[in-house]
Amino acid sequence: MTDMLSRPGHRDGESSASPASEIAAQTKPLVVSAVISAGACLLTGLLTCAAVAVIGWLGATFGGASGAVRAGASAWLVAHKAGVTIGTGRISVAPLGLTLFFAWCLYRGGKSAARSSAADRTRDLISLAGAFALVYGLGALVVALLTSDGPLKVSPLSAFLGAFSLALIAGVCGILVESGAAEDIADATPAGLRDVVPAALAAVLTVLAVASLLYAVLLATHFSRITGMLELLDAGVIGSVVLFAICLMLLPNVVLYAMAFLAGPGFQLGTGTTIAPTGVDVGNLPAFPLLAAVPADGATPSYLLVLTALVPLVAGAVAGLVVVRRGLVRRDSDVLGWDAFALRGAMAALLAGIIIFALLAMSGGSIGPGRMASVGVPGALPAAGVLAAGMAIGAAITAAVAASRRPAAEEADAER
Repeated sequence: MTDMLSRPGHRDGESSASPASEIAAQTKPLVVSAVISAGACLLTGLLTCAAVAVIGWLGATFGGASGAVRAGASAWLVAHKAGVTIGTGRISVAPLGLTLFFAWCLYRGGKSAARSSAADRTRDLISLAGAFALVYGLGALVVALLTSDGPLKVSPLSAFLGAFSLALIAGVCGILVESGAAEDIADATPAGLRDVVPAALAAVLTVLAVASLLYAVLLATHFSRITGMLELLDAGVIGSVVLFAICLMLLPNVVLYAMAFLAGPGFQLGTGTTIAPTGVDVGNLPAFPLLAAVPADGATPSYLLVLTALVPLVAGAVAGLVVVRRGLVRRDSDVLGWDAFALRGAMAALLAGIIIFALLAMSGGSIGPGRMASVGVPGALPAAGVLAAGMAIGAAITAAVAASRRPAAEEADAER
């Protein structure tokens, strides 16, 4: 009997570890997992910003290494929407490229925390997410206190709230995906609402793609401006690398400004300026390569007004097609009429409008004193509302037409 119960590879008298005990030995307490994962994300972001700042300091002829590190920490704080005050000026425009990188790190950190803690109960997942965001937020608070010195001031409260919010959103997504709770939530969600989310994301991505294409075309059209700015700056090799990194960080902001331009209300690059399809009044701009695509003062081409009307309708049509395509594969699709699909398309457009409003609101702020104290999309809500209305019309019509044509298509297939 003893021989039959003994596993191969184990000596007599030794007990083999069960898979459950091995998993338990590899797991860590919730707080420990949250501290390790959040700390790793914090260090990754700070070291990245500090490295870019130090590279810029190496190519400069002024300042010290400590000042470069403090500048990198300030950039890290600004990317979390923590306003940094330098003298009489304030910098609060978050470089969204950097923010997206931090969000990706936090998403991966949330997955790592869920994996190492093996949390699966709802209470444990909530505790893990809260601890993860709290540790990251407290780290930002400490960084703000250490960075503030002399003319450079950072609000510890805004640093904590910004970092905590980003860690909570991205960390929760990672924790839910790794633990499998995201699938459970999706299964418990009604089919109609489950189709709305991917349709809304498809609509947002469509508008972003058109805005990116428009910006690329305008940038290529004014390529001579870019070369003139680079010659004027004469940054050198190291300075050019740092300038390229800054442009990469701010590229999502500029694409969102192009989106606001397509929406109609437009955006501003300083107090009293206007860049919209109805006209441009901006005056002189800083010699920054990303701004080379800004049209000259005066009336804009008429095709931009056409794009303003067509882009929301096209994005809505994409959302409507996604809704219908996902809805037709379900078992209860036969009992759904065209009006149900039209309603789902309109709901997807509404959700897309909310997402666009959040993105536009995050893209603006201040980048210095005087004229540059107001940059971004002052009419973020009207811009998102215009896009949402156009997308709702396109989504509802497309979904209704595609759904109403379904019986005819099925009969034709049966006759064949």
